[in-house]
Amino acid sequence: MNHKSPIDSAIADYYRQTPEERRLEQGAFLLEAVRTRELIQGHIPPPPGVVLDIGGAAGAYAFWLTECGYIVHLIDPIPRLVDEAQRRSATSHSPLASCEVGDARNLRFPDTYANVVLLLGPLYHLTTATERIAAIKEAARALKPGGRLFAAAISRWASVLDGLARDLFQDPRFAEIADRDLRDGQHRNPTERLDYFTTAYFHRPEELRSEVAEAGLQVLGLYGIEGPGWILPDIDARMSHSRRRADLLRVARSLESESSLLGINAHLLIVAEKV
Repeated sequence: MNHKSPIDSAIADYYRQTPEERRLEQGAFLLEAVRTRELIQGHIPPPPGVVLDIGGAAGAYAFWLTECGYIVHLIDPIPRLVDEAQRRSATSHSPLASCEVGDARNLRFPDTYANVVLLLGPLYHLTTATERIAAIKEAARALKPGGRLFAAAISRWASVLDGLARDLFQDPRFAEIADRDLRDGQHRNPTERLDYFTTAYFHRPEELRSEVAEAGLQVLGLYGIEGPGWILPDIDARMSHSRRRADLLRVARSLESESSLLGINAHLLIVAEKV
């Protein structure tokens, strides 16, 4: 399909080169996926209901929610990932209601259309507060009264923790990236290393809460997703062992709302309601 991506070219190039559609299938990313689903399940209104999965990539959460009985529309700015979601939907027993290239700041859906909006990727690729609040306001516009928003952010300290876990500080280029993340949250990757990620904004927890509140939504909770386990060097082995996996999840759950430890997570999830 001949789509034009509405996002920054560096971000678009990154997602053209990396297998985002398989990212959540192993290690720390699998922990992220399991915990994100847990947190959504704990707060989502029961089916049936309409879900807008904005920034939904190839449908990791969208297809799970269709199987749970929701009507799901997937929107993503990356044409390759939208094409993959459409391909999967065409052969799924629980297909998506729609799947299209779109911009979180300008949705085609009418006012008060959805029961749930997911913003599990857009906020960290919108690098100014103005853009992020615009996307949250657009989600709020599309939500019905009483509808729920689930929005994810990357923690301000994710790079330094990842660098420590993977011994990346031996590369002075990574050290410069991590230092800037700490200074102003503006993550940039001028190197050829795709595992150093791409253009993004890394939030402090209080910033995420403030942006959602400024958009007019009532914050119900702010949660750490992975807990501290994501930085362990043997995370793959732990996630493949039933007892050790259960321990990782137990610790993540026990610390998910501890404000003094939110920054140790790679990702944060905020849950809010339209009143």
